[in-house]
Amino acid sequence: MSERGWMEPIVERVVSQVLESHTVQLRDEIVRRVMEEIEAQTAAAPTPASNASSSDLARAVSEIQIGTSQKEILRALLDCCSRYAARIALFVVKGTHASGWQGRGFSSADALKDFALDAHAPAVVRAITERVVVNAPAADLDSRFLQDFGAPASGEARLLPLLLKDKVAALVYADGGTDSQGLLDGGSLELLVLATSAWLEVNSLRKQVHKEPAAEGTSSERSEPRAMAATPAPAFNDPFASHAPGHAMAAAASAEVSVPAMSAVAEAPAVAEPLPVVSTEPVAAAEPAEVPAAPPEDQDTHRKAQRFARLLVDEIKLYNQAKVAEGRKHKDLYDRLKEAIEKSRGTYQKRYGNTVASSGNYFQHELVRSLAEDDISIMGTNFKH
Repeated sequence: MSERGWMEPIVERVVSQVLESHTVQLRDEIVRRVMEEIEAQTAAAPTPASNASSSDLARAVSEIQIGTSQKEILRALLDCCSRYAARIALFVVKGTHASGWQGRGFSSADALKDFALDAHAPAVVRAITERVVVNAPAADLDSRFLQDFGAPASGEARLLPLLLKDKVAALVYADGGTDSQGLLDGGSLELLVLATSAWLEVNSLRKQVHKEPAAEGTSSERSEPRAMAATPAPAFNDPFASHAPGHAMAAAASAEVSVPAMSAVAEAPAVAEPLPVVSTEPVAAAEPAEVPAAPPEDQDTHRKAQRFARLLVDEIKLYNQAKVAEGRKHKDLYDRLKEAIEKSRGTYQKRYGNTVASSGNYFQHELVRSLAEDDISIMGTNFKH
């Protein structure tokens, strides 16, 4: 017993270090592939609806990667997709059945919950069986869905399969709205769904590996070499496995019911989380500012706000490296980056300005800490603090 007592923390520490190392690599790979697709899309003949910039799409992918639970990731997917389509809905797939979870842009969002798409509708059949994006005319869509929620004014909609381990785990429905031929940027939607699929798999692997040390410590016959040998190839854990077709993800939308597939990751300490991939510098061991004493749910909001502020500032540095270097040298960083800073500030305020985290002023703190390297004079005389 005493041997296991001192070995278990070693195993847990090594497993955690290896896991976080691979997670960062996977984040890099996801964004690298997404950026390659963006460049390919830009090189191709653009459609009138395709007005997304590569930086906006990279930011959207990073917002999805902030999520540490199934609910957070899928909600971020819907929020980001709503920037590229007038109406968005997510349907969880079990076999040939697709049941509604949440939507954006619909006048009756609650009616989407547990709405069962017609499994025989041609567009639904093709998206699930062929695992391809379907650009479908209204005639190929679920007629009851169109009757209840309204047909798209353009006469067509898209169904995008969200794949996990080569299986369709969900369908994302997108159209341009019912009043006019509104926004429907198919290329951007495909990239966001692709990035979400990859990130759900990464988080599923993280949860599985976090379980390994605890499992190893329950058996008196385990030894340290065998415990470590079990960690490199964890079994894939389907984050949608707990949801029955009849209720889809309604349980996930309820605060009283936990999400088994991702809850362990969501409860992990904030210090163990890697910095989103947009950062080009090492992750600091401590949070940029102290989280105030507060109820657990409020502390979680504070930590998420800190991470989001760090993400936004790291993105500014990534896309403006030359300006950052010159601004630090001449101590006029704010003037050179004013547009990028204020745009990111608006994004931060929209997300956390009306939450308990607003008192932390984390975005401003991160500008000074990271962008100006803790020297506020580098920001220049026009920087308000």
